[in-house]
Amino acid sequence: MGINVKGQIERVNGKELSYTEFVERYMEKNQPVVLTGLMDPHHWRASTDWVTLQGQPNFHFFSTHFGPSKVQVADCDTREFTDQKREEMLVSDFIGRCLQLEASAAQCNDENGASGGSSESVPYLKDWHFVKVMFGPVSIFAFCHKFYCFQLHFSASAFSGCLCMQAIWLECTQDAGEIIFVPSGWYHQVHNLEDTISINHNWFNGYNLSWVWNLLLRDYNEAKEYIEDIKDICDDFEGLCQRNLAANTGMNFYDFFTFMSYFALANLVILRYINRRYGSTTGSSSTIAQHLSMNLGCLRKIASEMKHMHALEGNQDCVVDVIKAFLDPRFSKLCMHVGRTYTMIHEQSHLSSDFESTSMSDLVDLNDMKAYTSQINTPEDLIKFIDNGVAELSDCSIEPSVPNVA
Repeated sequence: MGINVKGQIERVNGKELSYTEFVERYMEKNQPVVLTGLMDPHHWRASTDWVTLQGQPNFHFFSTHFGPSKVQVADCDTREFTDQKREEMLVSDFIGRCLQLEASAAQCNDENGASGGSSESVPYLKDWHFVKVMFGPVSIFAFCHKFYCFQLHFSASAFSGCLCMQAIWLECTQDAGEIIFVPSGWYHQVHNLEDTISINHNWFNGYNLSWVWNLLLRDYNEAKEYIEDIKDICDDFEGLCQRNLAANTGMNFYDFFTFMSYFALANLVILRYINRRYGSTTGSSSTIAQHLSMNLGCLRKIASEMKHMHALEGNQDCVVDVIKAFLDPRFSKLCMHVGRTYTMIHEQSHLSSDFESTSMSDLVDLNDMKAYTSQINTPEDLIKFIDNGVAELSDCSIEPSVPNVA
């Protein structure tokens, strides 16, 4: 089901927007927005270290600090298959090419007037995952693409973004220090009006979990169809499909299910801790409890869909040992971060000290959790674990409250 959107992308002062308002107006409705006022230079070193006093990218800084790093650079004037042609080079070489292009363009302008310009191919350092940054000179153009995770573009230098859905185009200019929220599944294109650096963050949560699952399911069916002719001679056809899915999409069913299981564990641990600590999931902690319950409801819904389509059937490798997870310091850290994050976004600062000082042994009642299950290796196991974990919380509902994705 497409989204029929007309008009301009809304611009909002992020400092005047609460998390709940952001969810209700944009994230839950899967609508774009430009956020201003959030990139304070005092808290964003990129706003000063990466940019000159004139507001241009600090090429010298990047060349000095990241010069030896290898990156993928796109040739914006050359198509290769369905994307721009890519070339691996050092950051220092990319910087050198940008400076050379800049000098050449300036010379052409001097000789031919303002309408003149260099005909050299424009390089674009896209998706530099090492430092989560995109770097491109003036006039680069990133072809129409979409993500199924939410995406934030943090602009350290001037940038313009275009979004489209069903051939209805929305255009906006994103100035330095502004953030654009790109909803799940929205095609978008980028055209740099000036030399540009942008920081990008892709993520998913309970509000767009179904988008990610639908993407995996679609890509899985495509991967399976491509190699259907070797199914009868393949010893592990399903394993091959999952490996191809991971290579093409970045994760497969097993990766996604493992994430779901650990995220469900963390949410359930915190929800039950709040219930023990305050006697119920109402009162001062209710907004956090509702958020956790919504997450669990969304996770249960996806697990139910995986169960009905027999995903992970016969799985023996994807096993989440609940007791080992509780004893793992990394899981303890995850729970603490989730707890602190939710106290912050729901403005319950008086609860944050609980997660700062509480040990994992206090946060988790191991004997209590052991009663539900010791391992999760199927969607049915995860459903039972969630159901049993919230069964005693009489005032807690885990029905998902986000729209379905067609």
